[in-house]
Amino acid sequence: MATPGSVAFHTLGCKLNFSETSTISRMFEDKGYAVVKFKEPADIYVINTCSVTDFADRKCRKTVRQALRNSPQAFIIVIGCYAQLKPEEISEIPGVDLVLGAAEKFNILNYVDNISKAPSKGMVSAGEVKEANSFVNSFSFGDRTRSFLKVQDGCDYKCSFCTIPQARGKSRSSTVESVVADARKIAEMGVKEIVLTGVNIGDFGNGTEVIEGLKPKKEALFIDLVKELDRVEDIERFRISSIEPNLLTNEIIDFVSQSKRFAPHFHIPLQSGNNKQLQMMRRRYKRELYAERIAAIKEKMPHCCIGVDIIVGFPGETEEDFLETYKFVSELDVSYLHVFTYSERANTPAAEMDDVVEVGERRRRNEMLRILSDKKQRHFYESHLGTDRPVLFEARDMNGTMSGFSDNYIKVITPFEEKLTNKIARVTLDSINQSGEVCISISETVSNETVF
Repeated sequence: MATPGSVAFHTLGCKLNFSETSTISRMFEDKGYAVVKFKEPADIYVINTCSVTDFADRKCRKTVRQALRNSPQAFIIVIGCYAQLKPEEISEIPGVDLVLGAAEKFNILNYVDNISKAPSKGMVSAGEVKEANSFVNSFSFGDRTRSFLKVQDGCDYKCSFCTIPQARGKSRSSTVESVVADARKIAEMGVKEIVLTGVNIGDFGNGTEVIEGLKPKKEALFIDLVKELDRVEDIERFRISSIEPNLLTNEIIDFVSQSKRFAPHFHIPLQSGNNKQLQMMRRRYKRELYAERIAAIKEKMPHCCIGVDIIVGFPGETEEDFLETYKFVSELDVSYLHVFTYSERANTPAAEMDDVVEVGERRRRNEMLRILSDKKQRHFYESHLGTDRPVLFEARDMNGTMSGFSDNYIKVITPFEEKLTNKIARVTLDSINQSGEVCISISETVSNETVF
């Protein structure tokens, strides 16, 4: 390619992937490329993949086909976790031209600059699949309302079902100073909310010596990062995306409960409410500790929203085990569930375990917990009707309405009002519509001059 052309991106998976895609997109823009939507024709398509489930692998193949329908002669590049784990498998997908692993995805322009020298269409290079051992700062920027800021990467935990340590390498972190600098850059772009992301963000501070070969002045912990970010006045709201229960300390809970900027919202992976299953999964806590964490949060912040990750159908999970999980979760004061149906992942201990749960049974258990999640979310929303909460409003939707989220993650919907876009307003939560969203009266909000 003699001169910079057009490039489109598609991201599969987690918030961390979105932060990295956005950073790579800005790298292309700085080089003079025109960044277009994925549905539009482009010279280059970059697909950032996830490999948490088999569905994510299939999604990658589908996305490649979509890109080729848009531009049959486009150069297709696949990066991300799936690319790190199965580069040869991806290289066999018709239409894929280049596969880059975790260590090389941020050097993508070095490869793109040589496209004109690359083999003809269909001749695939698997690129580099070295294990990543350094931290690369990333954050997303798109709709100006919210940004995903990467603070940590990789994981030293060895959960028996997980391929993430294989895909992203050992735990490593940014520095407090670097994260705060990124937060200030994001604020200059007009963003109101930052979501802290990583593979295991509670492990922040581990591996910081690899950044530019320098060791930080002192060992910083996640609580140190939280305290420093709370001083970034131009950001209205920070969220902690997901944190392990054994790393969510009382000090973190206490600080968030008194913070002006950290939202009363935690997402805490559980995976199972059965201690036998937790041990088989190689999780680093028992269900008793998890219950203690929830109780500690609710004591300090009764209004706090708490999300929970659960895996159903893990090998050896009997009906009694599942019902124990169901009962445990139903009695927890939590707000919603993210339910994952277990799928076997190559090169993990769980894939070799006996007592495999039949796929249909896994799906039945998933559906039971999804129904429970809907009930819990409805109860959480109803418990806040008639109260006032600050809501960050987002863009207009197709029906002339706009939506937003409160500090404690209640989704609100109201008729569109241009001046509220990317603004925080204190509103009264009035009622719940048929879609499960909370309705408010925007005219009252504006007349009370609570927009800022």
